[in-house]
Amino acid sequence: MNSSDRIAVECRDVAKRFYYYEHRDGSLREWFVRTLRGRPRKETNAGFHLDQLNVSVSVGESVALIGSNGSGKSTALRIMAGIYSPTAGSVRVNGRMTAVIELGAGFHPELSGRENVSLSGAVIGMKPGEMESRLESIIAFAELGDFIDTPVKYYSSGMRSRLAFAVSTAVNPDVALLDEILAVGDATFRKRCLDWIDSFRARGGTLVFVSHDLDSVIRLADRVIWMDAGSVRAEGDPREVVDAYLASVAP
Repeated sequence: MNSSDRIAVECRDVAKRFYYYEHRDGSLREWFVRTLRGRPRKETNAGFHLDQLNVSVSVGESVALIGSNGSGKSTALRIMAGIYSPTAGSVRVNGRMTAVIELGAGFHPELSGRENVSLSGAVIGMKPGEMESRLESIIAFAELGDFIDTPVKYYSSGMRSRLAFAVSTAVNPDVALLDEILAVGDATFRKRCLDWIDSFRARGGTLVFVSHDLDSVIRLADRVIWMDAGSVRAEGDPREVVDAYLASVAP
């Protein structure tokens, strides 16, 4: 096995820019006047950005991204997941990946839980019937029972969260990207998530996750990356990096 085979996730010189409109034409007359004067019809300024992200995660490693709100950790995770395209740089993921980022965000509210399971399987490229073969275990994990045939719009937030996590993890991934999973649901659901993470890691799965639950970060991570203002401020031993982060935000 060469060195590249041992890398599960790699971000190389990744940058991401988000723009907001400072001016946008509001009428045909304004558009005409600005065109005659040679002024742009839309003026944009760079908003939040991610700068020169270089992260390499080895196969079987568990890495946590921490930092204050708006620091760039969730943006980094979404770039790894392919939800956002980087403005510059490259991202590489080896193996089957699952991304549990916005629980239930992709469900169609008019379809039943069962129908959404099948749809989710098709979206991620599973063969027809492959997700259906996992349906019983998905229902058991989500504890939905007969509600699996009820339209998702009638589900509570907890039911949607349980189903989304069950669907995302039923694909037997090699790499799991998780965003604040331990911050949703009740204590039973969080324990079920932790149990899955423990079993996933035990079989050699690679985990990259975002969390504000620093006790869980220390428990689950082999390495912690502290994001600050779109850049990596520190990375290394979980306890040392968490302590440094806490010291920086202490009043």
